[in-house]
Amino acid sequence: MHSPNINSIDLNLLRVFDAVFREGNILRAAQRLGMSQPAASHALARLRHALDDDLFVRSAQGMLPTSRAEQLAEPIRQALSYLELGLQSGPFEPATSKQKFKLAVDNCSAIALTSKIVLAVGAVAPGISLNLRPSGTADIDPMIDASELDLFIGRPGEDRERFASEELSSDDFVIVHRPELRAAQTPMTAEELIGKPHLHLSSAGDDTGFLDRWLGERQMHRDVKHSVPLLGCTDVLSEQDIYVPMRRPIAEAICKGSRLAISELPFISPRIATCMRWHRRLDSQLAHIWLRDAIRTAVASRSERPIRSQ
Repeated sequence: MHSPNINSIDLNLLRVFDAVFREGNILRAAQRLGMSQPAASHALARLRHALDDDLFVRSAQGMLPTSRAEQLAEPIRQALSYLELGLQSGPFEPATSKQKFKLAVDNCSAIALTSKIVLAVGAVAPGISLNLRPSGTADIDPMIDASELDLFIGRPGEDRERFASEELSSDDFVIVHRPELRAAQTPMTAEELIGKPHLHLSSAGDDTGFLDRWLGERQMHRDVKHSVPLLGCTDVLSEQDIYVPMRRPIAEAICKGSRLAISELPFISPRIATCMRWHRRLDSQLAHIWLRDAIRTAVASRSERPIRSQ
């Protein structure tokens, strides 16, 4: 395999390579770039010749990258991202900007922060658009690497040198229930806590958590009646005499729009951090700096106050 001269590589060929790698399909890659399929195919043929490698092979699953293409994908993607950032390095005026930001949020942030973020952005930047998607079980880091996401809000991820992370809040737990069950906003006793069946919130199907460990240390046990995902708990809570422990900002958001009440646990609960996470190549981009500040403003507007940066 020969080593190609960088002067022989047209930048547009690298854009086509990146689009085909992302899409796994030449037609979709062409549509992504706003060009015709024959033009995309011709560009790919030129790059194959320049690099002396097939780069992609057809299969029932689409265009599969060769090992050489796998090696090239990340450096090319990074180079294109840095170039795009460099071309956008002019002044950023939020009041007149038409920029679109792509964010992923976990369940807690989706419920507790979505409206706050949208309102905080809209108040000073009516032309800016936000595309917020649920993170679910997606592998977020490759999406940040690929510039498919500008930022993620949720539980802290694994420390990686190329990513920056900032803690937005640290949330404790409370008990949510029908108001008829007990006087709200007062601490429960341990006996009260196990006096009714529980819902356990889980996206993984497990039915134990920190509460079971605390009770176990006291030779006590709760009756976990159901284990359900967060988004399915409100109707069950409204209709049954049942308790559910959940993070305070979720509880406050849910109770605000329903006839549900909050009670304090009989002990100081563990706290779970909510962080925002982004690629360090965006550290100095003026638009991204503004976005991060808008998110901080949104979190600060919540009824729960603790906010700590790191």
